[in-house]
Amino acid sequence: MLILDICLSDLPSEAITTAKNGKKYIKLVCAERKTEGKFGETHYIALSQSKEEREAKKPATYVGGAKNVSYKNVTPSKSGIPDAAKEEYANSMYNQNSNDLPF
Repeated sequence: MLILDICLSDLPSEAITTAKNGKKYIKLVCAERKTEGKFGETHYIALSQSKEEREAKKPATYVGGAKNVSYKNVTPSKSGIPDAAKEEYANSMYNQNSNDLPF
């Protein structure tokens, strides 16, 4: 399981698209890092680029990181996510002072 931390402030408004149903979406890429980050991140999250942007070697827009978490001998809850994982994630969010969300 990957736990993702995405900085909403780093998401440019022009990258958000509106679907026919009126819902808003953003296309992201989550890929493995070459080396672990200083906070234990094993993956990075960036805006998805078009083929033309990749061919032009346009720099990626990084918006977050992720770390791989595994739980042994844990039974998933009804949602499929182990209760221990949900509790650990909730604790990490509480400890990060996540009251600065832009909404």
